Amino acid sequence: MTRFSVRPAVALLVGAVFFVPLYLVLANVFKRGELIAKEPASLPLPPTLANIHAVLTRPDGLFWVSLTNSIVVTVLSILVLTVLSAMLGHYLARSGKRWTKVLTLVLLAGLMIPPQVILIPITDVLRVTHLMATLQGLILFNVGYYVPFGVFVFTGFIRGVPVELEEAALLDGASRMQVFWRVVFPLLRPATASVLIFLGVWIWNDFIDPLIILGPSQGTTITTGIYRSIGQYQADLGSVFALMFLATLPVLIFYLALQKQFVKGLTGGATKG
Repeated sequence: MTRFSVRPAVALLVGAVFFVPLYLVLANVFKRGELIAKEPASLPLPPTLANIHAVLTRPDGLFWVSLTNSIVVTVLSILVLTVLSAMLGHYLARSGKRWTKVLTLVLLAGLMIPPQVILIPITDVLRVTHLMATLQGLILFNVGYYVPFGVFVFTGFIRGVPVELEEAALLDGASRMQVFWRVVFPLLRPATASVLIFLGVWIWNDFIDPLIILGPSQGTTITTGIYRSIGQYQADLGSVFALMFLATLPVLIFYLALQKQFVKGLTGGATKG
């Protein structure tokens, strides 16, 4: 009886820990600016849309520029990552050569290196290639850093796909590329959803890498846009909370659209290989 009475209490406590910051954001988005600092935890009575309107109609278009850059960087990054990771994961899962095991270990080692550790060498490479302070340079950085995770997910899932399906397609005259795209890849929808959601959220929420690679004055993403909206000596807290709220909507909608496939991808990839 004690065990069953403790579980709901622990669940409520953990839920409260995660709910409090969400409540503060939602409450202060619809609260007048002068009340945010005085009563940050109070209910927004009466509610107002002034903060959201102020963000959407800023003269410098900070939100719209940041949103556009984040969408471009995130979409292109996860598309390239998905294609490369799926193809490389398929090769590693089906290849019996010894050196592929070494390559797998190298890729897994890449998951253990924080991006901040390699950020300075990466900026040196981007300067040499004239890609520093460009969206292309940030996209290439994302692809190079996150591809090990995509390969890890796809490799585990592909090992559960019967190899007889590929052999039958080869016997029917299909090329290896046709076998992958027409036979194997359609079966990887759960794993693809997992990779898209994980990498999409990570890249969308990334702060330090866009700040350094794009530079504070050369470009901005949705996270660095929130940083730029805070002045050195003053800050419009209502606009800051509104920006935080609007920044979460696209990725939340993205997750809700793929959540069913996401759960299948986690359970499928975790039990194979």
